[in-house]
Amino acid sequence: MAAESGENSASAISVEVAFALPERQKIVTLSVAPGTTAEQAIVMAGLPRFFPELPCDAFKHAPLGIFGKRLRNTQQVLQPGDRVEVYRPLAIDPKEARRQRASQNETR
Repeated sequence: MAAESGENSASAISVEVAFALPERQKIVTLSVAPGTTAEQAIVMAGLPRFFPELPCDAFKHAPLGIFGKRLRNTQQVLQPGDRVEVYRPLAIDPKEARRQRASQNETR
């Protein structure tokens, strides 16, 4: 069993987990076992301790991506060097934002 642990640590891969608010960001580098999923890496990164002002479940239900490409399946297995990104919810629907800008431009 001890030999397996040594093999697992020797075959660990390095990944990053990133989250940002408008005023600050945090990138956590992790050494994880092969087969670790994006969702598992988010839990392992412990982001709530860096952002105590956010609700505890903010990271549990947040959309995820890898290098800017949104994941449809949070159970995607990570590859060495992946950066898992936790996306914040949109403040306003993009279509509504365009309508508001168009309305403001019409009144000018």
